[in-house]
Amino acid sequence: MDDALFIVETTLGGSLNEAEVGIWVQSIIDLNLASCAQINKIRSIYYWNKEIKSEPEWSIRFKTTKSKTNNLVNKIESTHPYEVPEILFWGAHSNDSYIQWLEGE
Repeated sequence: MDDALFIVETTLGGSLNEAEVGIWVQSIIDLNLASCAQINKIRSIYYWNKEIKSEPEWSIRFKTTKSKTNNLVNKIESTHPYEVPEILFWGAHSNDSYIQWLEGE
């Protein structure tokens, strides 16, 4: 287990339907940049252009390895529809069997 587990999160616009979000996420999984992803519908409240916005979004959480994180972030940045996408990432701990699965995928 030389590589660490990393979580990478982003959001997509709530106007996209579940199939569109699934295709976007699947393209990232197909490139082997992440081993799995979770998709959830959320509501985000934020400032944009000096206005408060409250809109539905899709929250996407990818599980990947440390060595793939930069490539995953670059892929999200290059294909994301937002002008300024939220991309958060951090290292995480897990049990040995999950890490072995993650590294093997």
